[in-house]
Amino acid sequence: MYSKNNWLIKAITLSTAFVFAGRAYQFLFFDAPFRALLWDEGIMKPVVEGLFATDWSNYVGSSAVDTGIQLSIRITGWIFVLACLAALTLTKSNRRFNRVVLIIGGILLFGLSALYMKEKFFHYGQFFEYSIQFSMPFLLLYVTHQSFKRERLLFTLKILIAFTFTAHGLYAIGYYPVPGKFIDMTIASLGVNETTARLFLNIAGILDIALAVLIFIPKMARYALAYAAIWGFLTAFARITGTIHYDMLGLTLNQSIYQVVYRLPHGLVPLIAFMLIGAQSAFKTPTKSYQLSRTES
Repeated sequence: MYSKNNWLIKAITLSTAFVFAGRAYQFLFFDAPFRALLWDEGIMKPVVEGLFATDWSNYVGSSAVDTGIQLSIRITGWIFVLACLAALTLTKSNRRFNRVVLIIGGILLFGLSALYMKEKFFHYGQFFEYSIQFSMPFLLLYVTHQSFKRERLLFTLKILIAFTFTAHGLYAIGYYPVPGKFIDMTIASLGVNETTARLFLNIAGILDIALAVLIFIPKMARYALAYAAIWGFLTAFARITGTIHYDMLGLTLNQSIYQVVYRLPHGLVPLIAFMLIGAQSAFKTPTKSYQLSRTES
């Protein structure tokens, strides 16, 4: 049984589980950008030829190496499964073990974000777009600690929202090359042509960047967070509406649902921040700490 902050812990727990569940499915049944690093000649050639005394061409052409990379992806997927279960079953009695699992999972999510950034030619926006995702395990450990301050949590959530939505907005407005999948999903979801899709993305990108500022303005914060929550959920579910083919329903859903799942916190986290602001009494005494605990299962 939870304390009076039941809803908050459950919301953070659910968000954390969604990230790990979605990524676990990706790693177990699809692919991950490990080769962006492991097949980078500039970085790995000195290691491969110097440390392992193996010719670079033999390394990249080796089926054994490719099998090893694929195995490492699957093992990481199982770690994400374990981390998902650790999030859902975190109690006082198993906190030490689950804490280690969540930290490992969080570090792997952080590393995954860095690999996606490298894959995108070191666009920093690509890394920061995953800010909410790789932070969820650490937020869960924070809110289930013996005590925490809601003011600090709210500020942290706002920072993560600002990073995530600004990074997304930079792609939408064309600061970085607009991803083709953004355009395709917009066309498929809204039934518009490419010109209109680009205009829509441009406007959405401007709003993403604007809300990253407005959430720090007290009188505007709740409105901006409400928009962020709605837009976060819509962009998550666009992975289905923008890619679905009814003549191949099972296949397209299999390829898209997990992408929705790990993006659900992009809507949940702004919603959590929105609800925290709504509890005005929680902020009247800045030094007040809130005791949170779960009873032993």
